[in-house]
Amino acid sequence: MSSGFSLEEIAIKIQQAKDFVGRRVINREEVIEQAFCAFLTGEHLLLQSRTGAGKSLLAEQLFACFEEASLFRVQASKEQQPDTYFGGLNIESLKEGIIEHNTRGSLVESHFGFIDEIFDANDFTLRALLSLLNERKMIRGTQQVASPLHTVIAATNYLRISEVTEAILDRFLFKSVVLPDKDPLIQFKIGVQYSQHSNRIIKPPVTIKYDELLRLKRLITAEDRSHEFKISAEMLYFTNLVVRHYEYSRNRTLRESHKGHTSSEYNDYYISPRTQAKSLDLLRALTFLDGRTLAEAEDIRKLSLIYCTAGLPEEKHLFKKSFTTIYNSLTSSNGFEQIRSLIAYEEVLKQIEEDPSFLKQSLENTLSHTPLRRTLLEWIQDTLNIDHTIIHNKKILESFLKNMVPSCDEVRELRQALEKETIRIFQNIDN
Repeated sequence: MSSGFSLEEIAIKIQQAKDFVGRRVINREEVIEQAFCAFLTGEHLLLQSRTGAGKSLLAEQLFACFEEASLFRVQASKEQQPDTYFGGLNIESLKEGIIEHNTRGSLVESHFGFIDEIFDANDFTLRALLSLLNERKMIRGTQQVASPLHTVIAATNYLRISEVTEAILDRFLFKSVVLPDKDPLIQFKIGVQYSQHSNRIIKPPVTIKYDELLRLKRLITAEDRSHEFKISAEMLYFTNLVVRHYEYSRNRTLRESHKGHTSSEYNDYYISPRTQAKSLDLLRALTFLDGRTLAEAEDIRKLSLIYCTAGLPEEKHLFKKSFTTIYNSLTSSNGFEQIRSLIAYEEVLKQIEEDPSFLKQSLENTLSHTPLRRTLLEWIQDTLNIDHTIIHNKKILESFLKNMVPSCDEVRELRQALEKETIRIFQNIDN
């Protein structure tokens, strides 16, 4: 770490900021956690609620935790055109037939954005926002402008579904439904806050410089590798198993709730590859927030922050159930260890495919530095005693898979996939 930047110090600041917002906006701990995860990963947050539930207060209080950052605010409406967000058209360029926006002071040149009632905007304007929200680039005709946009918080009283709004929703990885809380004690605490501060935004006693946030975001998203937050291969594979199980469970629940209806009458639940890939950034952020450098299984449980809508407990319960089902399946036997060995095997296959001469080498020497407990090398030493010709090395690799008795269905599926991969690679080499 360079001088002047301390992970420990900024972690303390972030916790203090979370606590401050939590005291200011009562009973919104889950969405506040989502918001800070969005800040740490450079993603966007969508807040949905009925009117008067404090969405604007929450968003503004969150942004107040950062200093030396520009904030763009807008109230969306159906009449607005893209220039509301991108800046007015350059008249001189327009005279020459060139559409060019003057982006100064617009969302394009801002670090943060707050879009109130986002779905009041028309589809034409929302479509224009897609590249800015995702690629951080304004693309209008031939004009392309890179943007420093870090995080947008959008608020809405309702959802409307169209091809464009579905794409917009996919850009907001973090989503929350803010429900009014009628608990008397919660209402009392809200009343105390209102009597003290009304709806004014209060400056936190400790703020985070935007440059600190940006540096931390680059570490978490692996743009800067001077300090790494790591995800082991088996944890990555475990994550994918949980996510797949959750997606299947959500769709099964949808089918059961729409019995008697055709699939065309409702939208299935879909996790895009982009969302699944970016959830790894959240894993690293959760690792950082817990003061570690290596992701653990418990971090994967918290991926409900990105795969579930905060405020809808049935979604979080379903994700927790998927996590528990897969976790118990792997830990009740030696599933994690077998996955670790199979992933080591897959790495060997990758080397063979890239360089077939790898098969001419002694596998014991090649794999001697593998740090796994139950490596392919250990299995060779324990089980086989044969020469290291190409034919025998092939037999070793094939026998390793054949003799492994999967401890659970998840391991069996991985072994079968690697058997097919082995056949494909060896056939290519023979041909």
